[in-house]
Amino acid sequence: MNPDTKRRALLPLAASLAAAPALAQDRRAFPNRVVRFIVPFPAGQGTDIVARLLADRLALQWPNRAIVENRPGGGGAIGMEAAARVEPDGHTLLMGSIGPISVLPAVSSSLSYDPQRDFVPVARVVDLPLVFIASPASGIRTLGDLIERAKARPGEVDYGSGGTASSQHMAMELLASRAGITLNHIPYRGSAQAMTDLVAGTIAVMCDSLSSALPQIRDGKVIALAAASLARFPQIPDVPTAAEAGVPGYEAVGWAGMLAPARTPPEIVAALNAAVVQAMDEPEVRARVAELGAVVALQTPEEFGRFIAAELAKWRQVSRERNIRLD
Repeated sequence: MNPDTKRRALLPLAASLAAAPALAQDRRAFPNRVVRFIVPFPAGQGTDIVARLLADRLALQWPNRAIVENRPGGGGAIGMEAAARVEPDGHTLLMGSIGPISVLPAVSSSLSYDPQRDFVPVARVVDLPLVFIASPASGIRTLGDLIERAKARPGEVDYGSGGTASSQHMAMELLASRAGITLNHIPYRGSAQAMTDLVAGTIAVMCDSLSSALPQIRDGKVIALAAASLARFPQIPDVPTAAEAGVPGYEAVGWAGMLAPARTPPEIVAALNAAVVQAMDEPEVRARVAELGAVVALQTPEEFGRFIAAELAKWRQVSRERNIRLD
């Protein structure tokens, strides 16, 4: 090989060796520009509020701002698709939740994203607890009352939700499956509309987030039947869990967490998780989360990955058992 040919052959290797320290330095310096959180829901929704709270706290740790970009639509699918296509360098992240990450994939085979293939878990951040509530006009005062009435009148007890395959819908169908009852689902265009009809007595019951239901419970406009979690809520300590009320092992919880696009370097994922834990462990942050009716629920990337897998398995089973499909 003549000297010119040899020199040309070595140029790509030299370039890659020169770039390697720069890339490593960029990763050590992460983040080195504004970090963007894609939230697949409108502003003001629970996941959005948590994302903004977290972004504000992370901006105090980082040299640059953290901003929230709302990409609503398709039950969260539009924002998920956008987040899956970004550069995997940790500067654009997803603040996702139960709906588009574990429920939509369980009820639809036509999504353009796969939550396990296209994303890497960073941190589970908060739980958004769910509660079963009834209209005072219904005469239902306990979860036992609801189950007894549904067994006596199969398919005649109306319940509302924020739409087919929403977390409220799936939680109610999981209850029906575990309790051996049949209820009549009435989907609304959002849980706020369902709540309006529940207060008016148009529907008998529903499952909603604690944050949305708590003001109505405290004002006596709806009756809290049971917590959908394994532990009672400190905000309403006298309300039993579903398990305590006669449905052993029942658990359905809304949640929100941070994910990064697939192929994001592990050291960046680890740095992000550490930053989230530090931010969410601050006492004032935990107090603000509690005010929202949520619970800080931090997990490592590995733990969050296992949690997502378990959630997908659970809601796929409910989809099969209750014949819930979007396609």
